[in-house]
Amino acid sequence: MEPYKKTVDSWLRADLEAPRKQRHTVRRIVARIEEEFGEAIPYPTVRDFVAARRKEIAAAVGAPVEAFITRHNALGADAEVDFGEVWVDLAGQRVKCYLFAFRLAYSGRAVHRISRSCGQQAFFEGHVHALHTLGGVPAGQVRFDNLTPAVKRVVFQSRSREENPRWTAFHEFYGFTPFYCEPGLRGAHEKGGVEGQVGYFRRNYLTPVPQVDSLEDLNTAVARFEAKEDERRIGARIRTIGQDFAREAPHLLPLPDDRFTTGITLTPRVDRYGMVTVKMCRYSVPVRFIDRKVTVTLTSDELTVYDGRSEIARHRRLAGRGAEHLVLDHYLEALLLKPGALERAEALQQARAEGTFTGVHEAFWAAAKKALGEVDGTRALVKVLLLHRHQRHADVVAGIRAALAAGTFHEDVIALEARKAAQAAGRAPTVTADVTVPQPVALPETPVTPLTARRLAHALPADRRPPPRLEQWDELLHLRRKESP
Repeated sequence: MEPYKKTVDSWLRADLEAPRKQRHTVRRIVARIEEEFGEAIPYPTVRDFVAARRKEIAAAVGAPVEAFITRHNALGADAEVDFGEVWVDLAGQRVKCYLFAFRLAYSGRAVHRISRSCGQQAFFEGHVHALHTLGGVPAGQVRFDNLTPAVKRVVFQSRSREENPRWTAFHEFYGFTPFYCEPGLRGAHEKGGVEGQVGYFRRNYLTPVPQVDSLEDLNTAVARFEAKEDERRIGARIRTIGQDFAREAPHLLPLPDDRFTTGITLTPRVDRYGMVTVKMCRYSVPVRFIDRKVTVTLTSDELTVYDGRSEIARHRRLAGRGAEHLVLDHYLEALLLKPGALERAEALQQARAEGTFTGVHEAFWAAAKKALGEVDGTRALVKVLLLHRHQRHADVVAGIRAALAAGTFHEDVIALEARKAAQAAGRAPTVTADVTVPQPVALPETPVTPLTARRLAHALPADRRPPPRLEQWDELLHLRRKESP
């Protein structure tokens, strides 16, 4: 490296006046030495030399030294927000999720929420959860990266931003002021508290990879972790996070009376496969809605489909592009007409994977096909699957077992045995029986006061109108239907 140090020095000095995106990298210096001098110098050797010389050259020409300024954090004034990636074993499958963190600058009190995406719905829901958990809104600035859910465009590398209109409506609804950091690494230093908080929380509470059945269970555990954090002291502080937050909470601005609606509403059309496409993913709905427009409400974790005001389908939100979620129950009416399509149906494969189509169902199907034939045996299974709409899954499975033991395949027998199983377990025989109907409100009994008594009691003037005369209406009795006016 020694023979080429002066040459590399000249390249690095020239970089001081070169455009920022056209300065020498270590890899380019290694390649240029080999091209111009035919010498292959190891990359680490060049890297170490360049790292040291860049600082020396910058100091020699009087380049400003980057310094960090300690920020004063007032009570209830500022906060910071960030997203971080986290892996979760969700229902036996490892998926990438996103950790939302909202951190108060003074106390260090942080609120977290894990979701399948980092889109606008998750962004809004994280804020709503954090603000209502903290019990107020920061009175100063809330610092953000230039996240797509909030920022449409950075205006000429300045501090000005063109905001997403819905984000503008959101922060105006809650009454806080957003502050957008510089893009890249420099911006990360402007909200270093939450940057470190995401990594700290992930290392201390989400390692090893959490194994949960649903994100609701994981977020419940996250709330317990946050309660433990209240006992921690940050650095050399005298008070704990919880003690500092107790001082800070009264200085937060009050929350609005209502909550902001974070979900978005779409109106897709159901295709001929009984599915709607939302955000590049497909979800099933009952086949009777094919070729009709439906209303979809999309949140960060869930998708709900409505026909008018009636809910017709509910799915967990899918994250992968082109992913599909099919519910076997949505296709049962079609399978009664096309029983041969059941065996290779994607909805059946997903029902098996989710555990709703059990080994008991498989045994019933095999026995029914053997006794009744392929077509009639499959139809018998579909009729049994229809029972799940009104009776609990466990009760229907118990009914199938009893029917197999008796050697019958009729759905009425299975329904009766399912009711017996429910009664034996001490619960209602049908799903709808658990719905509590509110008792009618008892109105106070007020006696009906005759008009004459009321007139006497309140000294009302006497009614001097003549009684009505009905003679002219008697003429209508002589008219036939065709002659009546």
